[in-house]
Amino acid sequence: MTSTPPSTLTQYVLWGGLVIGLIFGATGQATRFCVRGAIADWVIFRGPARLVAWMLAVAIGAACTQLLIVGGTLDATRTLAWAPRLPWASYLFGGALFGFGMVLCGGCPQRNLVKAGAGNLRSVLTLLVVAVAALMTLRGILAGVRVSMFDAWVIQLSGPQDLGSLLAPALHLSPPAARGLLTVLVSAAVLAFAWRVRRSLDAATVLGGSLVGILVGGALFLTGHVGFVAEHPETLEPAWLGTQSRRPEALSFSAPLGHLLDLLTMWSDKSTLLSFGVVVALGVLAGSHASARWRGDFRWEMFSSPREFGAHVAGALLMGFGGVTALGCSIGNGVSGLALLSLGSVLAVLGLTAGTCAALWLQARRAARHDGAAVPQGMAPAASGQALN
Repeated sequence: MTSTPPSTLTQYVLWGGLVIGLIFGATGQATRFCVRGAIADWVIFRGPARLVAWMLAVAIGAACTQLLIVGGTLDATRTLAWAPRLPWASYLFGGALFGFGMVLCGGCPQRNLVKAGAGNLRSVLTLLVVAVAALMTLRGILAGVRVSMFDAWVIQLSGPQDLGSLLAPALHLSPPAARGLLTVLVSAAVLAFAWRVRRSLDAATVLGGSLVGILVGGALFLTGHVGFVAEHPETLEPAWLGTQSRRPEALSFSAPLGHLLDLLTMWSDKSTLLSFGVVVALGVLAGSHASARWRGDFRWEMFSSPREFGAHVAGALLMGFGGVTALGCSIGNGVSGLALLSLGSVLAVLGLTAGTCAALWLQARRAARHDGAAVPQGMAPAASGQALN
């Protein structure tokens, strides 16, 4: 049994989460790291910069995760991403709804946290609606819709849902060896693509994606190792301290925004506690604000029309519902889950990409019909190959 009191370990996890959030927020503001932007840049302009950043985040996160697993500092079987229960419909359709919504809002919850820190009031409203929708989906009026329409379609696996365990028999390898091989193959593919488009990249893009991947590994080390006690003195069972799920957690934002709203509205309820995901979200907001002030990028922005207001509200509702239904957002599934080689996250990202492309196509058609333009306003990439948003 550890000699450090659980309350102290919980504080380590929470303060560590705040540091991770601060770094993520500053990185996102300075490098424009964004999964929605990565897909939009590539689909519309074949701009590869932010796509490479996303791919680097996944590859480096996967490498860090595998090192933690092999080193015995992370029991990944206890993560939600490796659960043997595979609600495939939830992953696919929740991801698609989330992807469609993040186009309407100009970014996912992580990106909206970054933009809110830089003075974007549209993002403030988006985050509030995402939080409300997430709570409604977790245990409110939308929870019944989620359970009856999506969660009922489940495949119960005999073991973890990570691709290494699932493909190991076909590859005639042990699960750890299969995971290692997959990580090497993914990393090699990312490096090959990055080398091919190297003239479109800059140092900020590479650094931003790399840092996000390292932060995913840091989050898993913090919640899976630092906050782990083999025998909690109150329950005499293994415990992961400081996380909402009581499991090892990486980075995700949809559900934590709901938990933050829960905490703010039920502060006096002793059963409602500050958690790792909440402090990471707060850290992203603060880190982005500090970076925007330091870089001279801070400016107030507001809605330009009722149509824009309605699009953000609708998109935020879709992201709150879709993120909880898919068991993760564009970061939770699109970076953290892929880094863990989770089959469910692969399905969620397929749905997310399909939803994003569908929304981009509809936006382009509307813009072409009304304005004679082929590209939605605000989607043009900057000179470096990164989108303005």
